[in-house]
Amino acid sequence: MSDNPGSTRSGRGSRKRAREDRKAARAAPARVAQLPFGPLVNSYPPLGPLTEEQLELIHQASLDLLRDPGIEVMSQRVRNAFEREGAKIDEDRDVVLADPEMILELVARAPSTFTLTPRNVDHALTLGGNQTYFGMVSGPPNVHDRVGGRRVGNFADYQKLLSLGQHFNVIALFGNQTVATTDLPVTTRHLDCYLANLTLTDKVFSAIPIGEGRVNDAAHMLALARGVALEELRDQPGLIGNINVNSPRKLDEAMSDGALALAALGQAVIVTPFTLLGAMTPVTMAAGLVQQNAEALFGIAMIQLFHPGSPVVYGGFTSNVDMRSGAPAFGTPENAKANLAGGQLARRYQLPYRTSACNASNVVDAQSTYETQMALWGAVMGHGNVVYHAAGWLEGGLVASYEKFILDIEVLQHLAHMLSPIDCSGDELGVEAIRDVNPGGHFFGTEHTMARYEDAFYAPLVSDWQNNENWQAAGSRDATERATTIWQSILAEHEPPALDPAVRESLEDYVARRKAEIGTGEP
Repeated sequence: MSDNPGSTRSGRGSRKRAREDRKAARAAPARVAQLPFGPLVNSYPPLGPLTEEQLELIHQASLDLLRDPGIEVMSQRVRNAFEREGAKIDEDRDVVLADPEMILELVARAPSTFTLTPRNVDHALTLGGNQTYFGMVSGPPNVHDRVGGRRVGNFADYQKLLSLGQHFNVIALFGNQTVATTDLPVTTRHLDCYLANLTLTDKVFSAIPIGEGRVNDAAHMLALARGVALEELRDQPGLIGNINVNSPRKLDEAMSDGALALAALGQAVIVTPFTLLGAMTPVTMAAGLVQQNAEALFGIAMIQLFHPGSPVVYGGFTSNVDMRSGAPAFGTPENAKANLAGGQLARRYQLPYRTSACNASNVVDAQSTYETQMALWGAVMGHGNVVYHAAGWLEGGLVASYEKFILDIEVLQHLAHMLSPIDCSGDELGVEAIRDVNPGGHFFGTEHTMARYEDAFYAPLVSDWQNNENWQAAGSRDATERATTIWQSILAEHEPPALDPAVRESLEDYVARRKAEIGTGEP
């Protein structure tokens, strides 16, 4: 019997009904079986474009850079600490000149793995080894969808994007902000964002590591949400924060203050140089990796100098620019190779690794998809433990896109299924099923097939396979159009994760009190 409701009918009424059925099928919200929440455990060996000799050359060159010409450090406190440790300070330029042995000894204090626990302990993340977690787009100033068009980032969209990220198990964490909340007061918007993070989601999220105040607020609010004292949070961290070195070779005070505030509270810090070949580094890949490595090692060493054993992540965000325009390029072969090589460097120092999956397209199109896929393969096969910007990134990071988020989820779920292990246990080998079917037969209706009917294969999220027979007659929406229907249907049905009313009230009280304090000029 055909699955097409119009295939066995005749007459005008039947054809009309068939058209209506096809229209309803296209409009219905898509459903897909999700894998359980958890890491993508990568059983494939990591790929590495660098030979052992090349890796050592980059390592040594990085240490040479830290010895001379060094890193400009805007924080007097940090310069003083390095000087007490034995580093030389060029006071005229605020530059720290660090001995390589000192840097390596400090970096070696960091743990190779650690666990982050959000308010839902079932969504804890263990970073390190061959486990990969995907994060949402983070930090764009604008947002776009096919319904409302392109607009400046705002709190309403921030909350919707959080809800979408909560819905999908393949999204494990939220970065700095899913989109900038430019309609909220600058001095207190972080409080509204943290409150949304803790009420609309129950996954790991990033503190905003710009100075100490925003970090302290994030820690206090997470402790309230988890029902623990701040000291307990120190022993069981739940926050992460990403700082960027201002490449080339400059660490500003807001970044160092934010990183050290997180570490003082026992929370995790990602140190990520933002290095674009030809702009913030020399144009060659080797030079870019040398500079990335030097800047990352210095930031990690700084944290370990103040707080030995504090959880840290080696971050890499190296790509190239379009040499005709100077615009950043992502998802290029250079970007993918840098993602792979960054993993080699992180493993050399036995550190967890953060990388990214970005694109430079201005619209949700084939370019945006293949560039993200290219970067993603470099990130995953480089054994990145945290993949930032894995869903929703567009316009080189200027836009958070609803439709791109859905297409990226599709890619991530395909990837998670593809990398899942092959089960060869018991009846999975299907020997009896093979014997029971005569040569030239088929397995559509066999007991072995029917027992696995629902879970046999990954069910694509934005597929229009159900309409293939009638594609020319009925027309077919493309994947971007279907993505619009999907995110709308998810938001229409989404329920935030349960939260004790007393906990919500305590969080709201904290936000109200802190807003009043900030408004009066108190720290």
